[in-house]
Amino acid sequence: MKKPSNSNYNMKTFLLNALIVLVFCSCQTEPQKTSETQPNKETESEWITLFDGTSTKGWRAYNGKSLPPQWVIKDGMLTFDDEQKKSDAEHEGGKDIIYAAEEFDNFELYLEWKIPKGGNSGIFYHVKEGYDGPPSVAPEYQLIDDENYAKMHDLTAYNKSVGFENPQDLHPLQQTASDYAMTPADPAQKVLHPAGEWNSTRILFTPEKAEHWLNGKKVLSFVPWSEEWNAKKNSGKWEGSPDYGKFKTGYIGLQDHDSPLWFKNIKVKKL
Repeated sequence: MKKPSNSNYNMKTFLLNALIVLVFCSCQTEPQKTSETQPNKETESEWITLFDGTSTKGWRAYNGKSLPPQWVIKDGMLTFDDEQKKSDAEHEGGKDIIYAAEEFDNFELYLEWKIPKGGNSGIFYHVKEGYDGPPSVAPEYQLIDDENYAKMHDLTAYNKSVGFENPQDLHPLQQTASDYAMTPADPAQKVLHPAGEWNSTRILFTPEKAEHWLNGKKVLSFVPWSEEWNAKKNSGKWEGSPDYGKFKTGYIGLQDHDSPLWFKNIKVKKL
């Protein structure tokens, strides 16, 4: 057998070493698969659709047997049509609705919504029936026109009754994405699209932590039933409502505050 020349031998050795170095560097630069880099394994089957744009199945009035006539589907949206109102009284309200097909305890809720100039509504959870209305028993993710509501409605008398300073103004506890009358949304994190434009909301609830999200930003968190939570509950608006927030499971609801409302893509995932 012919002995290979030194030049051929050296070239083969060089190429082999270069290949080893390349493979080694490639392994070193591959990202570690942490929880942040793992692919999202979530599937649509984990979500329960509460409103898909075509049916109001499962929805009915709070303390009622059917959906109030003001709540209709228009252009694929669950809409509160104030043209169907039966009274000229401003802010008559009282036509809150619930998704009554199932109660939820720990959950992630997602929906999209818009309200008109001066509009007001809310999203309830852990709703129980048999009360005057959901607000006295269920926590509320506030929906309101932060910019214009106080300009269009006189808040002074009510805000004085609950001890708010500057009672003519919309208090932080009353503003969009706040846990109404309990925990204000962080204005530094809050991105609110103006009246007439769509916003998205996420509510995550577990006994360890509840979170409110607005347009992709987390704007508040709190620990349900903690000492801090109970101190707020027992010293503010809910002091005279012993059952407020005490239930650990219940219905999801939407509030009628006698202004037009639009909701779509309502879905929930059990946690």
